[in-house]
Amino acid sequence: MLELGMQGGPLYKKYKIYLDHVSVTRGPENYEDRLTEIFPNTFKHLRLLALDPYDLALSKLERNIQRDRDDVKHLAKTVPFDLEVLKERYQKDLRWQLRNPEHEDLTLRLWIDAIAEERSQ
Repeated sequence: MLELGMQGGPLYKKYKIYLDHVSVTRGPENYEDRLTEIFPNTFKHLRLLALDPYDLALSKLERNIQRDRDDVKHLAKTVPFDLEVLKERYQKDLRWQLRNPEHEDLTLRLWIDAIAEERSQ
């Protein structure tokens, strides 16, 4: 499927879209209940769903590369989301799933501190 859908492949040539392999990440528990359909009724055989901002941020927690940190800062600025809700969602829906929750506790604390500092400027 990836071969057919790769950039420059038949799918791309015909529809100008391509498929890209992505890794699987842990999502907060019950994230499916909070998905939002984007572009409803636009496509006949395709539904596009978006994570809510908190679930999107938390899905980036374990990897925590610079792009993830930048994305979360951008979300916090543009949504802007409530840091208490982010903490609660982490504690209730994600922490118990993590391999190293103490490490992710620290990561989340650093993210929240960075967002709070940016908001205070």
